[in-house]
Amino acid sequence: MKIKEVLSKGITQLKQNNIEASNLKARMLLANILGKPKEYFITHDNEDIDETEFFLQIKMLINKTPIQYIINNQEFMKLNFYVDENVLIPQPDTEILVEEVISLSEEKGNLEILDLCTGSGCIGISLAKYIEKSRVTAIDISNKAIQIAKLNAEKNLVHKNIKFIESDMFKNIEEQYKFDFIVSNPPYIETKVIEELSEEVRKEPRIALDGGEDGLNFYKEIANNAYKYLKEDGYLCLEIGYDQKENVIELLYKIGEYKEIYSKKDLSGNDRIIVAKRV
Repeated sequence: MKIKEVLSKGITQLKQNNIEASNLKARMLLANILGKPKEYFITHDNEDIDETEFFLQIKMLINKTPIQYIINNQEFMKLNFYVDENVLIPQPDTEILVEEVISLSEEKGNLEILDLCTGSGCIGISLAKYIEKSRVTAIDISNKAIQIAKLNAEKNLVHKNIKFIESDMFKNIEEQYKFDFIVSNPPYIETKVIEELSEEVRKEPRIALDGGEDGLNFYKEIANNAYKYLKEDGYLCLEIGYDQKENVIELLYKIGEYKEIYSKKDLSGNDRIIVAKRV
């Protein structure tokens, strides 16, 4: 079939199944398969191609597989990250967290940064990329996630500045290691809410979504332990769910080891990050 026929048929199938942004997604799939930019189709729409793989991927989209898992890519902080079903798909809201750490780091040098629950590595790798002379330790309980994050570090040319550790939160980190920043986008969705999420989101790893009965399991562990690993006046920077601001701030104040706690909103106006200084 010709490119224009393949695209037309694929877009029609997606629209018939109520897939949003059908035109864009069909073009993204075909561009990825052919290894060409989407603009290629404008001048080569009469070119004959084998459509088999394309329509297999169209079926995956119709079956609610996120397009990022199909093309194995998601952009974050103007960098490209490999993603598959073993890691969460990086979201634009998380860029607020990264940008705040970059802003706080401007007057500091030779920073030591701990990235908890690194997943694809998007947070730690972005910080290593944009904060000069920073050294990042990235932790995840999932070995598969660690392998993906290592791949992404090499892909973005910061692998020499990042150390990866397979660990259940702080368990494999010795307390003599002190960090200028501890950052994390931990699992924070209430267990009962997960089944109410879209089919696409439920294709992401549950271990990276489930924050326990109240969604706060990981924040409790972080609040109880992060200060032990922070330098004096070091920063704890967390992404939170839109309705968790008061609960997480209360957790941090109760510990008595954090000060100057504040929050920031994302571009949609939802509370998105919390920052605290070690006493």
